[in-house]
Amino acid sequence: MQRRLASLAALALLAGCATAGPDYRPSEHSVATDPAATGGFASGHDAAFANTPLPDHWWRLYNDPRLDALVEQALAVNADLRAADANLRKADAIVRETAAGRSLTTGLSGGATLARPSGTGESLPGVLSYDLGISLGYPLDLRGKIRRAIEASQANQEAVKAARDAIRVSVAAATAKAYADVCGANYRLAVTHRIVKLQRETLDATQRLQRGGRGTAFDVSRAQAAVDASEATLPAFTAQRKSALYLLATLLGRPPADYPLDVEQCTTLPVLGRPIPIGDGAALIRRRPDIREAERTIAADTAQIGVATADLYPQISLGGSAGISGPLKDIGGPSSFGFSLGPLISWSFPNRPVVKARIAEANAQVDADLAGFDSTVLSALRETETALETYARDRDQAAALGRARDSAALSAQQASKLFRFGRGDFLSLLEAQSSLAQAEATHAAAQTQLVDDQVALFMALGGGWQ
Repeated sequence: MQRRLASLAALALLAGCATAGPDYRPSEHSVATDPAATGGFASGHDAAFANTPLPDHWWRLYNDPRLDALVEQALAVNADLRAADANLRKADAIVRETAAGRSLTTGLSGGATLARPSGTGESLPGVLSYDLGISLGYPLDLRGKIRRAIEASQANQEAVKAARDAIRVSVAAATAKAYADVCGANYRLAVTHRIVKLQRETLDATQRLQRGGRGTAFDVSRAQAAVDASEATLPAFTAQRKSALYLLATLLGRPPADYPLDVEQCTTLPVLGRPIPIGDGAALIRRRPDIREAERTIAADTAQIGVATADLYPQISLGGSAGISGPLKDIGGPSSFGFSLGPLISWSFPNRPVVKARIAEANAQVDADLAGFDSTVLSALRETETALETYARDRDQAAALGRARDSAALSAQQASKLFRFGRGDFLSLLEAQSSLAQAEATHAAAQTQLVDDQVALFMALGGGWQ
């Protein structure tokens, strides 16, 4: 009997070397291995960019302590990130639960019975018997079902971690953009107030000329219309500032009304003092959390093929039990002890077509994951190339608008001087000031858009996590 048990154990150890299902290996034919995907970016050759690694804390490139503090605070208390951290803890617990499936299991049992023989014709008290025992079991996992389940849970845990990192990227970018939007709205308010001040000076001069007999009511009404048109844009910028402040508060885990007061009057846009470090495609693929999540999903679903395949084979465990039983009066006697030891075979003789269908389902899921991974990589590359091109061209446009603004300012100065000395007409002055107002507003909007473009690029590059 002992030789038989030893032979069974040896066979179990040998069989344990064969694990059901394929081992996960990254695809050699994925778009992520294409040289065109891993090299430099097609839109990254502009002077605005540097082919150096993107730092984790990209917002520090602005050298703005207030922005740094806001982003760090958001990453510490943001509600979405807290939920993501909880999901990660849940995934960790699932890994531990799955791994516990290969550990030793124990069981305790006990009972007592009172039996009285029937048909004796006498009222007997009966015989009191007992049964106490302990059992042990250890799964051999011959075809690696538990092993594959652990692999799947670990890969899923890593996918959940990547999803958490993606939320960190979004929170950092949203916080930086909300801060920039507050500053941008105040900046555009300041520009518009400056325009209104200039237009009011013209209105005052026109009213004086009318009183002196050199101007007309028509000139005054046109000057007043210019002031009113510029002032009409102010409420929209105020609303944009409030909206950005409310968003910033919620990102910081606060009620909207509890926004940071020290940000409310920010008028200086965040400025990068150096070209944006962008790295290359290979670094992007390694860094983007959504790509890592897609890759880990493939690994998890590949392990699930093994879990499904293992159902074609019996599940065997080594088990043993020991206990005492018998009449209560003989408790502790030699005849009351007993034990058993041996392999326990559990095989439900599955419906093989059903199991094979599950295996085919698991294989199809992996094929879908592979396609999804390629789609995620391509989308990440497209988003990054688009963000690079958009920022580079908006930067060129902002520079051109700056030159146009300077030219309009010079033209308005000249028209004002000519009008004061009676060598220019009022219509020319109004047209020059209208052009200046439009140029100032357009340039301010372009400057604000540049910061939004930068944040969008940092987000596309997947920066913001360690």
